[in-house]
Amino acid sequence: MIPSPPLYICPSPLITQTHSHQSLEMEVVEDTVIVGAGIAGLAASLGLYRMGLRSVVLESSDSLRATGFAFTAWTNAWKALDALGIGDSLRQQHVQLHGLVVASVATGLATSQVSFIAKGKLGDHEVRCVRRNMLLEALERELPRGTIRFGSKVVSIEETWNLKLVHLADGSILKAKVLVGCDGVNSVVAKWLGLPKPPFPRRSAARGIAEYPGGHGFKSEFLQYVGDGFRSGFLPCDEKTIYWFFTFISSPQAKDAEENPAKMKHYLLSLLQKAPKEVTGIIEKTELDTILSSPLRFRFPWDVLWGRICKNNVCVAGDAFHPMTPDLGQGACSALEDGVTLARCIGEALLGKSTAGGDESGRISRGLEKYAKERRCRGFDLIPTGYVLGFIQQSNGVVMSFLRDKCLAGFMAGMYLNKADFDCGTLFRD
Repeated sequence: MIPSPPLYICPSPLITQTHSHQSLEMEVVEDTVIVGAGIAGLAASLGLYRMGLRSVVLESSDSLRATGFAFTAWTNAWKALDALGIGDSLRQQHVQLHGLVVASVATGLATSQVSFIAKGKLGDHEVRCVRRNMLLEALERELPRGTIRFGSKVVSIEETWNLKLVHLADGSILKAKVLVGCDGVNSVVAKWLGLPKPPFPRRSAARGIAEYPGGHGFKSEFLQYVGDGFRSGFLPCDEKTIYWFFTFISSPQAKDAEENPAKMKHYLLSLLQKAPKEVTGIIEKTELDTILSSPLRFRFPWDVLWGRICKNNVCVAGDAFHPMTPDLGQGACSALEDGVTLARCIGEALLGKSTAGGDESGRISRGLEKYAKERRCRGFDLIPTGYVLGFIQQSNGVVMSFLRDKCLAGFMAGMYLNKADFDCGTLFRD
């Protein structure tokens, strides 16, 4: 049970406000400024609020963005969502998936199956396909009004004593005791810290949502097709919605299709020639304006392990920290883990509960170092595992196809549950 936070008094409109560009008074100091209202940023903000601490979330767009439509929420994600107090509401909106079926593109036949109704080292597994907009809206709903400042684009960061000055495009400036970058692969905060720009692995992803007003009738399972240079997945979110994705090796044909949803739909259907008609029908039913395609990005694992992901009172989380290819389905899940861990570490520092003691700036610095230490190894584990898994699944050729379909299929399918068997902990230590 999460304790009720203390009574929250909404700050003056001159301090934080939503959909406004009025200047902030320079003498106001914010405890925590979070750049980016994505999954990691809102999770961290809500975690801090559950601990009785306020934060300001700066979002460059004019509304919440749900790029990618949906994601696979594995067991570790549900532990984080429960820690934040929004797990049950999301469960009511998404069906539980019972298993994974992996099929070969070459033959159309199943090569492995894994049941999700299983116990891991930390208890029962739980897997659902969650709509991103529903998750972001659930996080936003629990935050005090005025926490998120939309239309707030960060242009530069400046140091002054133990504070950071965050300069916005509208000319306003915020002073922050703690600055957190949750602003994605092109993070301004990550650049300030000196982290290199995430490279492209020469692969792209297409995603979409198919709506069935009368019900789709598909089983509650995760279906994958692998081989011949691509992998695809089809997952029901609820009784009326199917989320699908493709990852494929970049090519002139694919690049041309990325700019045109109609061409992309035709290209994807050409890859699934041996799939059942009910599967290709999902792509055919998808409206063109709900098809999104873009190149993939990832961070080299050694940059996660040894790179500067925190410095004094500044750190990064989510895709600004550990962007990864989607082959394990852990990008959004690990962002939720980041949010809970980061809120706990910052909360302990600001509330003076850190075992290290000392002044506040020292506690903040040590708190962020503690967060970095906890999260580095997790990112270092997930990034290369997903990359290798995706490489094997997408590869073609006689030898690789034989090894994948006959020797490694069961092992790779089991890897999803193995990496999801993780608990980031609660907001409050026992």
